[in-house]
Parts: sequence; C-alpha cells; structure tokens
Amino acid sequence: MLWLSHLEKKGAPLASRALFFLRLGRNFLATVGIIAFSLAFGTVGYHYIGRIAWIDGFHNAAMILTGMGPVDKMESNAGKLFASFYALYSGLVFITMVIILITPVYHRFIHRFHLDGEQLQESAEAPKANGTL
Repeated sequence: MLWLSHLEKKGAPLASRALFFLRLGRNFLATVGIIAFSLAFGTVGYHYIGRIAWIDGFHNAAMILTGMGPVDKMESNAGKLFASFYALYSGLVFITMVIILITPVYHRFIHRFHLDGEQLQESAEAPKANGTL
C-alpha cells in the first residue's frame, strides 16, 4: 500500500519522535479531510434528496456521522434511502478514521517490539564472556 510505504522496514532503526509526531499530524489531517468531505456529502444529500434546509441537513449529517442518530424524519422514500445509506457510510467512515489515527502508534509499537525481540535474540546467540555457551 502506498499509504504505508513511507514507514520504516523491519530491522531499520526506530523513527525519531519528530518523525513520529509528523506522521500523527499527517494522519490527523487526513481524518479532518474525511470528516469535511463526509459532512459536505451528507449536508448536500439531506438538502437535495431529503428536501430539508441547509442547516438541518448539516445538523443531520453531523449527528449521524458522530453516531448520535438522525434528527429530522425523512418524509420521502428517497430521503429515507439516503439517510439509511449515509448511516451505513458513516459507520465505515468512523472505523476508517480510527484506523488512520492509530496506524502510526500501532506501527511504532510493533516496530519497537520487533527491535527489542531482535536485540534479545542477538544477545542470546552471542557467546558468553567466559567462552561457554
């Protein structure tokens, strides 16, 4: 995956804290972009398909995107279908955003774990100072 191609490979030294925080910031900005797109998509959909005011469309989109649930009742079948599919989309977006946010933390933890394991393995394989194994 191109998204993960910038991460250090197994056996490479652990990235600096500055690079780690840069990765966290970049992933945070990606999630902000996903939220902005999702809110715009939901607002436009509720306004045109659900036939409600812009502010009410934004309110519904924000409430569903955060998992609180819908505010306005959809009267048309098209509005009900849009609200249903937007709710399903919002659930996937939430999972995706969590994954994007925790990826740098998870990678750093796993990379450090592998480095510690390699160091333990190397020290176990090295002959002892007195020449015995």
